[in-house]
Amino acid sequence: MIYAANLKCHHSRASFALYAQKLDEALKIHTKDEVFVFPPSSCFYANVKYFTQGAQNFYPCVQGAFTGEIGKEQLDEFGINSVLIGHSERRALGDNENLIKAKFDFAKEHAYTIVFCIGEDLVCKKAGKTKDFLHKQLENIDLNYEKLIIAYEPIYSIGTGVSAEFKDIEEVLLFLNSLSKAKLLYGGSVNEENIKAILDIKHCDGVLIGSGALKVENFISLIKRINKC
Repeated sequence: MIYAANLKCHHSRASFALYAQKLDEALKIHTKDEVFVFPPSSCFYANVKYFTQGAQNFYPCVQGAFTGEIGKEQLDEFGINSVLIGHSERRALGDNENLIKAKFDFAKEHAYTIVFCIGEDLVCKKAGKTKDFLHKQLENIDLNYEKLIIAYEPIYSIGTGVSAEFKDIEEVLLFLNSLSKAKLLYGGSVNEENIKAILDIKHCDGVLIGSGALKVENFISLIKRINKC
């Protein structure tokens, strides 16, 4: 099972150091699952032991004249080899298909683990165009890349407190499984009340958690909840 936390624009360097230390301590006695955490780049922690630290964003370069960006040279300093690509919030900020493809190709070239995010908005869902939309978001990447993880995050569920209906999640994951053998995550208002039911859905290999993982105690609680079931 995969548990991934996207901390977005939250935490300071000091607070994430405490987060990482507490998470490592909790995972020391439980390491059978894959755990990823994507903190802000300014918070990267050098001494991670029992989880994988990843980058929320990067520029497809080793180094260069790219003001305000982070390249492979900076990621290497912290041993980062896992990245988020295609998150709807990055797309909203200007990551177009050309840039997303360039990021994917660069990450693949350097053997990064890629968590590739896709998801439709409510207008698209109500129009019955979800599968076509998601297929289009995937058409420019290598769906056979062995280190690819696909995260389905319907935009209408991100940060709203309202998860997609289980039958909709199941239908989408079945569709994605027909396109790729990559591991599949669901993200969108995952919490203690719904996480077990979500993880019980066929083809669901894990979850990508946002607000529910901002506090390390909550993230640990979600992981422990499933492992006690």
